[in-house]
Amino acid sequence: MLETVEGIIISEKPYGETSKIINCLTKEYGIIGIIAKGSRNLKSDLRSTTNKLIYGNFNIYYKKDKLSNLVSVDVINPFKNILKDLTRISYASFLIDLTEQVYKQCNSTDVYNLLISALVKINEGYDASAITNILELKFLDFLGVMPIIDRCSNCGKTSGIVTLDSSRGGYICSNCYKNEKIVSDKTIKLIRMYYYVDISKITKLEVSKKCKLEINSFLDDYYDRYTGLYLKSKSLINNLSKVELM
Repeated sequence: MLETVEGIIISEKPYGETSKIINCLTKEYGIIGIIAKGSRNLKSDLRSTTNKLIYGNFNIYYKKDKLSNLVSVDVINPFKNILKDLTRISYASFLIDLTEQVYKQCNSTDVYNLLISALVKINEGYDASAITNILELKFLDFLGVMPIIDRCSNCGKTSGIVTLDSSRGGYICSNCYKNEKIVSDKTIKLIRMYYYVDISKITKLEVSKKCKLEINSFLDDYYDRYTGLYLKSKSLINNLSKVELM
């Protein structure tokens, strides 16, 4: 039976001489594989709608635990502005890779919704590195290793927070501070805002280079320590960030 599922193409690969297999993260069924027959033909209606990052409604003959068959795609957003810019493409690719790994561990529709909201904002021109950090922080909750960012991670005190440290699991107050690297007060406040902000409702996002560096450094180290996830695409955007922040 023909079904319509909302989703985004997270990867694609050739299949036979003229077709391809696309992997989609869908709202209804999670990650599914779909055969797009003839989609590599120059005259195929599917040629322009079966590329990575296409977000739309996929009309398919769904087969559970097997490859489904694609009939057509009603594109919701092709993310054209992302595809025009190498930096945005790099951030978007990392977010897709990260979301795929997180989804496999939690199977939550919220993860899908967060990804779409983030890509929409990056496509609209909002700071890709800041949006990426917001999503990285929110995903830690789904991975079950959320840092403590509402009180001291050691004593529980809610006042006198002086820094943020991955090895200590989050905020550190002046009483518990030992010799950790000090981050700015703005970074301490921002990372908490990152967690609570509704990405889809962001209308202004201005983050200093210093805060970006501090937050990204914290998140990178935190992911390395507690998640077991390693994505090559993260190394690429970190190199891009170094150039941007010079």
